Amino acid sequence: MINKLWIINKDDWKRVKGAGTTIKELRSLFTSLKTEKYDIVIDLQGLLRSGILAKATGAPVRIGFKEAREGSRIFYTHTVKAGKDVHAVDRYLEIAKFIGSDISDIKFPFPLSFNFPEVIYRLLQTDNPSSLPINKRGKKICEKYAVIVPGARWETKRWYPERFGELSSMLSLKSVVVGGEADVDTADIVVRNSGGNAISVTGKTSLKELIEIMRNAKFVVTNDSGPMHIAAALNVPVFAIFGPTNPLRTGPYGTSHVIFRKGLECSPCYRKQCKNIRCMNLISVKEIADVIRQSGD
Repeated sequence: MINKLWIINKDDWKRVKGAGTTIKELRSLFTSLKTEKYDIVIDLQGLLRSGILAKATGAPVRIGFKEAREGSRIFYTHTVKAGKDVHAVDRYLEIAKFIGSDISDIKFPFPLSFNFPEVIYRLLQTDNPSSLPINKRGKKICEKYAVIVPGARWETKRWYPERFGELSSMLSLKSVVVGGEADVDTADIVVRNSGGNAISVTGKTSLKELIEIMRNAKFVVTNDSGPMHIAAALNVPVFAIFGPTNPLRTGPYGTSHVIFRKGLECSPCYRKQCKNIRCMNLISVKEIADVIRQSGD
């Protein structure tokens, strides 16, 4: 479905010292975009930068949200009203409906399952095979397990890894900790505080392998993160921890999930940095563990 990716380094564009290089890159990008002669451009981000890029394509039809920010609406030929405190999926579906798509049956297609047990056995056999949720031959799942996602892009969205570890120690089933290479140290802290009840594949999985680990989990405990959305799309029950962001907009999609969030006056603030992060600090291990037990998971 994707024929071409345009990769930009937006962070470099913000540096004043590199203004000359940025201008050259923008000119080259704008020329390349126009060469494609796109018929329709859809801006789902709704920011000044994305609006300018939409306009730069020269497409005769440019669609964006009526609620778009930073003045980006002026670059669209058509706007769609979707609301603000609405889940991102539902907002995007409004644009899909606007261009004629049938949105009555919402599905999230993923690659077909492959041999999950052998994948996770290969990943973990050099670490602690005796604790794996599969048999020694790696041929079948012996018990259900939970997945823990302690990472997140923003520091303010991360619950303490020590608390994730303590929570794992209180669960009646093993935990598998997942994440990217940047989350390895965080995952190690979770494992050390789990009382031997957690194992980590953090930084060791491909995206497809991560999907399989999620698909076979009994439930997932997570920060506001990408893997959270994968779990929700797979209809795996999610226990999500929210602080500076709004679960109404970016929470796990669906009705079978639980959100942990403190209703502080300052939350959601959407800040990437905070001195005390009270919204996350006030969420205790016990309250999450109690809800998980009550849910029967």
